[in-house]
Amino acid sequence: MLDSVAPLIYLASQSPRRQALLTQIGIAFKVLTLGENVIAEVPRPGEAPLAYVRRMARAKAIVGMRHLRRQPLPMRAVLGADTEVVLADRIFGKPRDRQDAAAMLQALSGKTHEVISAVALCLPLRKGSALRVMERVAVSRVTFKSLRDEEIARYLDSGEPFGKAGAYAIQGRAGAFVTHLDGSYSGVVGLPLFETAQLLEGLNFSA
Repeated sequence: MLDSVAPLIYLASQSPRRQALLTQIGIAFKVLTLGENVIAEVPRPGEAPLAYVRRMARAKAIVGMRHLRRQPLPMRAVLGADTEVVLADRIFGKPRDRQDAAAMLQALSGKTHEVISAVALCLPLRKGSALRVMERVAVSRVTFKSLRDEEIARYLDSGEPFGKAGAYAIQGRAGAFVTHLDGSYSGVVGLPLFETAQLLEGLNFSA
């Protein structure tokens, strides 16, 4: 991440996991602070999980670009992302409390669920021009072992489930719950690196 010089891109996310993943592939970026409750992260009635995740990623990139245009900052592309855990078309967001987190983990126990991770890149255009957004999606399938009640309790005691979609972090202690992963590990963490690199490849980031 660069603070003193113009970044390659702006990241419309406060997630330390996404920041670490971008750093991992050598992308210079600056975080845009959009504030809380700027985007209503709630599925629309009848909205499919895939459509919802794509809409959220696009919304974050677009809101980030609109925010950028109001700042005295160099214009660059804005990256937005969203990741959700899905089981039987039910979206598992971030748990509200310990009871909610326990219920999520019990539901995922011994089953295969999907993790949908979308990334969207809003390109910098001249003022008055329509926004252009490119996007990619990674859908991964994650299988959990059967979790004992005491395992769930210990995991809850660690504090790791809170603030995580589906109440778990595959890169943390919950990695021991996963018996099989088919798809993008980085996508499950929160930012699919292959798809992100595809979006960034070949773009001209010069001022």
